[in-house]
Amino acid sequence: MPSTLNPRTTSYEFLGPLGALFITLGVPLGTYLLFFACSEESGGCPPTLVPAHIFAALSDGAWWKGLWDTQATLLYLGWYSFCLLSWAIIPGTYVEGTTLRTGNKKQYKINAFPTFILALGLTLGYIYLFGPQSFTFLNDKYPGFITASIIMGVVQAVACYAASFRPGALLALGGNTGNHIYDFFIGRELNPSIGSFDVKTFNEIRPGLILWTLVNISMVCSLAVRRGGFANVTDSLWLVVLFQGAYVADCLYNEPAIFTQMDITSDGFGFMLSVGDLAWVPFVYSLQARYLVFTPVKLGAVRIAAILLVKLVGLYIFRSSNSEKNEFRRGANPKNLKFFTTESGSKLLTSGWWGTCRHPNYLGDLLMSLAWSLPTGFRTPITYFYVMYFAVLLVHRQRRDDENCERKYGKDWKKYMELVPYRIFPYIY
Repeated sequence: MPSTLNPRTTSYEFLGPLGALFITLGVPLGTYLLFFACSEESGGCPPTLVPAHIFAALSDGAWWKGLWDTQATLLYLGWYSFCLLSWAIIPGTYVEGTTLRTGNKKQYKINAFPTFILALGLTLGYIYLFGPQSFTFLNDKYPGFITASIIMGVVQAVACYAASFRPGALLALGGNTGNHIYDFFIGRELNPSIGSFDVKTFNEIRPGLILWTLVNISMVCSLAVRRGGFANVTDSLWLVVLFQGAYVADCLYNEPAIFTQMDITSDGFGFMLSVGDLAWVPFVYSLQARYLVFTPVKLGAVRIAAILLVKLVGLYIFRSSNSEKNEFRRGANPKNLKFFTTESGSKLLTSGWWGTCRHPNYLGDLLMSLAWSLPTGFRTPITYFYVMYFAVLLVHRQRRDDENCERKYGKDWKKYMELVPYRIFPYIY
């Protein structure tokens, strides 16, 4: 493919190759670390193990072998195969993505939500027939499933990186530095595909995201077994499962919305997305539910109402701000929002939610993520890891967005920043 379509990347993110190497090694390690730092097996959250016990475990070959579970690996491969077959077999409409640099548009098959419903139906039916004890294996074999998902993510990242060197591959503008460590991490090819099957979008919202919900259901089953039935499962765990399940269902139902996101339009598919989608999402995001299995928390009506308020405020900000933006993009302006026109002809909102801060949808997202952790109480900060991680992720994404907008709008973007000075948190940041 001509170099004009695949220009050499001249700038780095994530502190360059050294940062990319650190994250490549750190993400798998961090996934395991969050399990052992907050698990019944290691003595609680945080664990009560002293350094001598930790060093003894790390020097024991049996401990390392315990990270591998053949049955968990086969079950994970079966799950991934189920997602692949569902994509191929379940009917779905085709939606065009954004225009590529080649002038073409990819066609994406939309059937993630029916896949979710099918997986949910089969799971609940299985539990109904065989009881909650039949579906505790995701919790019982947690480290083994982590290992299997990491291996799947690494294998796909390696395969896609190797395939990106074939003639005709369209590369990501940010993943063609020539540095193997960095390009492998960030993703070299923009849309690795096998025929009409797009690897990146499939992994983005299917195997890991749906598995996250199934892991949470396994936690409910585990607590039901311990406490003598689903009627005795704590309100805190039900609330976490409800919040996170609704989030997953919303993402899958609105599947076409991902085709305008930076992950799809700009980023290549490398280690960052592959391991992030397949391992980090289901086995880090389910930390709160897993914690509530071995540390049950009873909330009561007042605390449930307070947590619901946080969730609903976040949801309102997220939905209403996105609604303002989408209506404005379609040429409608029912609220008579203020805006100014850039030299390129684009229009930027300067009132409403988008006049309050430059990324109000991120603010709503953060409040909703806080509501996921509040049911765990305040015994440990570890269950609030997702909130802290998500805040860092959104700040990084905001900076990337702002850099892209500055390149796109030039001096008009500086004018916009004067009109809307706050990035995510009004009057704070």
